Amino acid sequence: MQDYLRHAYEQFGASILSDWRAFYPFLIKAVLVVLGAVVVWVFFKRVLKRVRKRVQKYEFVRAHDEIFSLINKAVLYALVFVSGIYMVNLFKIPILEKVFYAALIILLALPVKDFTLLVLGYAEDSLVKKTQSKVDDVVFDLLNKFSGIIIFAVAILLALDVLGINVVPFVAGAGVAGIAVGFAAKDTLSNLIAGVLLIMDRPFEVGDRIEVWSAPKNSATWGDVIHIGLRATKIKTTDNIVIIIPNNEIMMRDIVNYTTISEDIRIRIPIGVSYDTDTSKAKAVILEVAKTPEWVVKDPPPVVVVRAFGESSVDLELRVWIKNARRRMDTISYVTDKVKEAFDREGIEIPYPKRDITITHTGQEGVTEEGRKGRYRESVPN
Repeated sequence: MQDYLRHAYEQFGASILSDWRAFYPFLIKAVLVVLGAVVVWVFFKRVLKRVRKRVQKYEFVRAHDEIFSLINKAVLYALVFVSGIYMVNLFKIPILEKVFYAALIILLALPVKDFTLLVLGYAEDSLVKKTQSKVDDVVFDLLNKFSGIIIFAVAILLALDVLGINVVPFVAGAGVAGIAVGFAAKDTLSNLIAGVLLIMDRPFEVGDRIEVWSAPKNSATWGDVIHIGLRATKIKTTDNIVIIIPNNEIMMRDIVNYTTISEDIRIRIPIGVSYDTDTSKAKAVILEVAKTPEWVVKDPPPVVVVRAFGESSVDLELRVWIKNARRRMDTISYVTDKVKEAFDREGIEIPYPKRDITITHTGQEGVTEEGRKGRYRESVPN
């Protein structure tokens, strides 16, 4: 064994020592570059520490202190990048160059991930606090969890490509898997995307009163939004029935929101009077009734207009603003009931359809004197 080691030394020792003497200047330069990078890094940290203390008086800086951590990492990666590029050009070893660039890509994924999380955190603070819905909370939580995975996955694919490894099979496999999952969960994904769009468009919030198009027959057709989920939205009608509607269906419908701007809405109540009625008097009676509920808005005041001349009535319409959209049916019921009582007191007729029937007698037997003259008219209710 000793003879073998002696022989190996005689064969390779001299050449290694000679190569080492040639390699020595490059090594000195590399060490100097590393030492220079360390000196710059230490000096920069001290400067940044002083700057950080001075700008603490600004509220934005105090609220986003993680900015300094990002600056630290950015400068560190810049020093590594510059030093690495110099060494790669110094030694001119192809495999080392590929490995360095691949490692640099993965290393740069860290600040990219941190910056992405910082932007998402700022967007979450600005958006989530303004809404009562939990959908945006869930969406931002998913983005915070999966953004790093996506960034590192892309970085690894790029690093493999730099090393000369064919990444097409990986990308193709991921694409095929994505298509398969998409077809298998088509409806679920459609509802999830619709849920995200509901967050962006915000046609309604939790607590809004909206029209319900899929309510059961002979039940209330509007209700309050009580929950907005990623897959479906829950609406509680005035009959205390909870209707769960897929978000995809909501996005394909016209959404009628009664409270998105304010709680005040204007309602229209049709009222008919006979042709013999003094319309000015009827309008005055209706306005007097409309002003009595405490939830009716005084400004703008209620108004009564003539809509049309019907078959058996003059069609009036009361237009009144109320303070609470949820009292729409209460207002219609109250006004209709009180207007009927007021019309009865004032002698104002609420007409009903009538028809004039003409009977002609052609025979002689059993015909009255009036029948012999030709015809008579009789008014009967429809």
